[in-house]
Amino acid sequence: MYEDTIELLKECNSGCKSATNSMEQVYDFLKEGKLKETIKKYNKKHIELGDKCHALLNKENESEKDPDKIAKVFSWISTEVKLMVNDAESKIADLMVDGCNMGIKSLSKYRNKYKGASKESIEIVEELIEIEEDFMKELLVYL
Repeated sequence: MYEDTIELLKECNSGCKSATNSMEQVYDFLKEGKLKETIKKYNKKHIELGDKCHALLNKENESEKDPDKIAKVFSWISTEVKLMVNDAESKIADLMVDGCNMGIKSLSKYRNKYKGASKESIEIVEELIEIEEDFMKELLVYL
């Protein structure tokens, strides 16, 4: 149970970091308005849940897991290039929806992989999946 719990918390924490990195990357391309406020709102939710994972890992004297560096660099470059060509709200929303989909898939995979995880860590992954689903629903109006 302990190992599954730790691994699930690390994956949730890493997912939160990836999400906040992506959201913060698109800020400069956004004009003030509803989309920017929506992204800020969900960035805050990801930061708060990531902090919760971090605190639980620290309590167990376990280290965090950072997002894969190669994937992070590729994602950053890909996003920058796409937004230099087209920084319309619809393109930004499209990129964020893709991120939500990837997050939901990854989190669901880890939830199923680490079946022996604690109830608390499973609740955290469920909460993060719900945040991703809600974020995606709010983004769909911009496509």
